[in-house]
Amino acid sequence: MKIRPVILCGGAGTRLWPKAKKHQAKQFIDFGNWTLLGKTLERVKASIFDAPIISTNLKYLRQVKQHLKKHKIRKFKIVLEPAKRNTAPAILSTALIKDIPNEQPLMFLAADHLIEKIGLLNKAIKKNQKKLTHNNIFIFGIKPTMPSSEFGYFLTKNNKVSRFVEKPKEAKAKQIISKKGYWNSGMFYLRKDSIINNFKKHQPNIYQNCNKAVTKAKYKSNVYYLNKQAFTKATAKSFDYAILEKTKDINAIKLDIPWSDLGSWKEILKMYDKDKSKYYKKSNVYIRPWGKYTNLFVGKNFLIKELYVKPKGILSLQKHYHRSEHWLVIKGNPKITLNKKTFIKKPNEHIFINVGSIHRIENPGKKPVRIMESQLGSILKESDIVRYKDKYGRV
Repeated sequence: MKIRPVILCGGAGTRLWPKAKKHQAKQFIDFGNWTLLGKTLERVKASIFDAPIISTNLKYLRQVKQHLKKHKIRKFKIVLEPAKRNTAPAILSTALIKDIPNEQPLMFLAADHLIEKIGLLNKAIKKNQKKLTHNNIFIFGIKPTMPSSEFGYFLTKNNKVSRFVEKPKEAKAKQIISKKGYWNSGMFYLRKDSIINNFKKHQPNIYQNCNKAVTKAKYKSNVYYLNKQAFTKATAKSFDYAILEKTKDINAIKLDIPWSDLGSWKEILKMYDKDKSKYYKKSNVYIRPWGKYTNLFVGKNFLIKELYVKPKGILSLQKHYHRSEHWLVIKGNPKITLNKKTFIKKPNEHIFINVGSIHRIENPGKKPVRIMESQLGSILKESDIVRYKDKYGRV
């Protein structure tokens, strides 16, 4: 029996646009002729997988269908949530649709993860298929590349999950990694009957209401419109809290592959820095008295740049009316002014510059400074610079 991939595609992406009235959901952002949902759909074309099921909501239905068409996926099912109820009801509702047999293996994937070395992931999925039972759950862990407070972790004993840790502070993350803890990727692998049995046992309210929502769903053109009255009665809970923290039979599949949920501008800037050659154009390099900058990619309401500040180079003390900025130090030790504070930053450190904040970058050292920058806002032009002080007479 082939594995049925279920893509969870309901996230709003508010973490990337905290103050924006209109924001783009992360899975649909065009990062340069590709999106995270597009990459996920390409992943599930592997021979081990059956036709995908996509869990989303009415707001995203058009974009999901456009992606399916673009990636030439003709066989699919879409399950539409009529209200936000977190991941537990979303996961259960997709599993309950009637064209999934009871012993069907289901692989739950987030629509907004960037994963490389797909062959290793698929090999691990195939290898563990025979170990799935009517009760157990497999979760995928990623070997951490650094201590991060942006991801959840789990610890294991004999490949069984012994403990989950939700987004710890960096010092705690270091301890967890020293105990061979893994990032919790949020990818789950289990059989349909295991989902049903676990929800019946640990979350009877969610089970009863989701079962009603699916039974009373309207079905049209491959889309299940879940019954709103029943679905909204289901308790809003994440799958982690609802099931994973209650059940004892959780197995870990540990992977050492490049993985990111691109959940912050720091992660996005790292991705652009790594893939810089794909975006670089000589015509987008601009020479300035302090060094140079390169416009790498213009997205919808964001711009990615690389700044190169030569030794002793100083940018003007400035502010912007229409944009905020995220900086990630790649190389060197820049001196940063942010309003009334000045501080030195090291490589891999991140700084956020809010709209209207007075700021400056200086390079007091003998080696060049390299910074990746994302500008966010409706106006991303050089004209949106108000200079207060400038060594090069540009005030």
